[in-house]
Amino acid sequence: MADPAQHCGFVAIIGAPNVGKSTLLNRFVGSKVSIVSPKVQTTRTRVLGICIEAGAQLVFIDTPGIFRPRRRLDRAMVAAAWGGAGDADVLLVLVDAARGIDDDTRAILDRLKEQQKRGILVLNKVDLVAKPKLLELAAALDAEGIFDDTFMVSAETGDGTADLLAFLAGKMPEGPWMFPEDQMSDMPLRLLAAEITREKLFLQLHKELPYAATVETENWEEDEDGSARIEQVIYVERDSQKGIVLGKGGRQIKSIGAAAREELEELLERRVHLFLFVKVREKWSDDPARYRDWGLDFNA
Repeated sequence: MADPAQHCGFVAIIGAPNVGKSTLLNRFVGSKVSIVSPKVQTTRTRVLGICIEAGAQLVFIDTPGIFRPRRRLDRAMVAAAWGGAGDADVLLVLVDAARGIDDDTRAILDRLKEQQKRGILVLNKVDLVAKPKLLELAAALDAEGIFDDTFMVSAETGDGTADLLAFLAGKMPEGPWMFPEDQMSDMPLRLLAAEITREKLFLQLHKELPYAATVETENWEEDEDGSARIEQVIYVERDSQKGIVLGKGGRQIKSIGAAAREELEELLERRVHLFLFVKVREKWSDDPARYRDWGLDFNA
């Protein structure tokens, strides 16, 4: 008996900042591949998350939140988001059901109409909204005339996500799988490790520290006992920000390091020795090399 034909395709997840795109991606993949933070615009690059469902390989593109760009980094992130949307076989448009149609979501809807793109509407965080309000929002979005189907989910709890994943698997075109069966992301481990530390930085300091921080993995060594020694540098733009990251007596950076190390050990399934350093690099966000590392267009 012949093997059933393989199916494989790309699914782009777009939406306004902080609507739950990274949480949904991590839910589908079953592992952390994209950072999650209450601070908006934390995803800076296009992240590929990969999963197998009903014999189909789904390659998810988690894009930066689409918003009105003000800085060079903002423009590069928004360009990456729309680039991800253009590459996909299926386009998921995620809307925070509790926020409804805000200005950022309205701008996305208008651009999809301009480009004559169609997508699948995913109302997220439905557990936070009363049913009458939810149905009213779904009807308003359906009236935009750009959605072929609507799903209501909670990426946080997983409610409704299994049905959405099964539906997407059925939409994948016939073709060979592009990645090994056990691969969950195309992100290099060094970059993923830096992203995990950056997430902890945001989670612990998002009220005190603006977007003037980035993390780079500068050294990664495999020790004979099977553990990994990872050295990372947290770059900030001013001396005052360095003090915030270090904290009194170095307590803050120790707390960030402990949280990052715990997650890295879970991800790598071995012991990790993590060493964090803080350096001031003025205007790092105007350095073309940073954009190349993130897969962003410096001139967007």
